[in-house]
Amino acid sequence: MAGLSPQVTNIVIILGMMQVAKKVPFEDPDVLNIVRGIYLLSNLIIMGFYAYIKTQIDKKKDLTTLKYVEPAPMGSTEEGKLVTTTIHAYDLAQLKQAFRSQLMGMAMMTFMHLYMKYTNPLLIQSIIPLKSAVESNLFKIHVLGHPAVGDLKRPFKAAAGFMSGMQGAPESDKKAIEAAERAGRGGAKEE
Repeated sequence: MAGLSPQVTNIVIILGMMQVAKKVPFEDPDVLNIVRGIYLLSNLIIMGFYAYIKTQIDKKKDLTTLKYVEPAPMGSTEEGKLVTTTIHAYDLAQLKQAFRSQLMGMAMMTFMHLYMKYTNPLLIQSIIPLKSAVESNLFKIHVLGHPAVGDLKRPFKAAAGFMSGMQGAPESDKKAIEAAERAGRGGAKEE
């Protein structure tokens, strides 16, 4: 599926796994436990990736200053605020956000499975988050060793999604930064 966008491949995977899930006998406790194990293993692999990425970020400890204008929240009339941080702090913040997102997905899946008795999403959620973690910018930079240029240049552009067009991307061009500095929209320097 090379060349297809991540959203398209996600839809293909979801549709394919929905068909597979129809054939899986979830009524059999052994099969259900195997699927639960696959789901847990998938999440443990993701947590392992995140732990490794954190060690790589801490090992590199890139203290290069990074300035960008964070977009204002959607629906807000105020302008974006200037953020001055380091690449190390930025990467750690991005990793923390990814980790929180993963925990939130696990909590929702646990609720859906244990309380609402849904079993089919276990298969899909064993693959999609793992795929997303491997496609993440931090994984590409810190695990695969890709240089931080182009799409991997910090600050990262927001992943294309359903509502992403309504939320602006962080601006890191000199003009936007100078305008934010002059307007006094800066915050405290993050360390």
